[in-house]
This record gives sequence, structure tokens and C-alpha cells, in this order.
Amino acid sequence: MKKNVLNVMLVALVALVGVNVQAQEKVEIKKSKILWEGEKLTGSHDGDIQLKEGFLLMEGGELVGGEFVVDMTTINVLDLEGDGKQKLEGHLNSDDFFGVNDHKTAKFVINTVAKKGKTYGVSGTMTIKGKSNPIAFDLTMDEGQANTSFKIDRTKYNIRYGSGSFFDNLGDKTIYDDFKLDITLMF
Repeated sequence: MKKNVLNVMLVALVALVGVNVQAQEKVEIKKSKILWEGEKLTGSHDGDIQLKEGFLLMEGGELVGGEFVVDMTTINVLDLEGDGKQKLEGHLNSDDFFGVNDHKTAKFVINTVAKKGKTYGVSGTMTIKGKSNPIAFDLTMDEGQANTSFKIDRTKYNIRYGSGSFFDNLGDKTIYDDFKLDITLMF
């Protein structure tokens, strides 16, 4: 009897104090967008790519973690049409760039989060082409939507084709090491 009374009191105490329970907010894949832009000395190209799956981990209404998998087979060029589009998409899928035959997904895992007013400072591990590196960026969240924009140094993932950091005498064929991502996650 005393054991039951103690259990009831413990449950009541937990209810009064409140417990922060973590909840996964599943990302709506079809409504979310990942736009990319890569620049070279003579211009740039842009496109999109699709999420395969993802979630935000929330505690007490605040972001505390998350994990996202990108379907690398969906690399799409938006600024070209016809043969030029097909040629660039083929090259981006090749081993010169993302090696999609062997690396069908890329992954980002949120390791730490720090709230900065209405913005979150997010730090995590990005894995592209089988190589993992730390990355940090700011993320805003509002009413079922999270937004961020950041750059990734492709050479940290062994993507060195056309990089002036690794090859000499590229001239106007130089491709900048950083590419930009603009991400909108709906949940």
C-alpha cells in the first residue's frame, strides 16, 4: 500500500514540476525545398535537390536536434535546358563531383543548438560522398517552417574538380570551392 501511495505521489510531483519531453517533428518532404548555387569564374549555375527524409527534435517547443537525409539522385539544374542541362546534371552526378552511383544520399545531423533571440545557432555533422565534416549556421523557425542559408566548401568532401585551390592554370575554367544552399523545411 505504501508503495502505491509513493508511486502516485511521484507521478503527481512529476506532473507538477513538468517534464520536457522530446518530440520529433517530421519534415514534410514534398513541401520542403533545397536550392543550390555553384559559382565559377565566368558565372554560376543553380538548381534544386530533394530531401529523402528528415525530422526536427523539439523539447518544450524549442529546437534541440534533428537529422536529414538528401536524395543525391535528384540533383536538378534549373538555369539550363536541353543538352546543356543533361550534360551538367550528368557531370554533377559523376565521380568528379558527387559520385551518385556510390553515394546516393548525403546526411546532416544536428549535434548542438544554441538559441539566439528568434534565431538558432546550429552545429552539426554533414556527410557528403562518404566524408563527414562539422558545419555551423543560423536557422530561423516560425509556425511550422524553418529557414537557413549557408555555404559548404566542397573540397572538404573530396570534390576537387576545377578547384583553383588544388589545380594550377585553370584560367576561366576555375570553379569556386564553396557552393550555397538555401533551405526551407516545412513540418
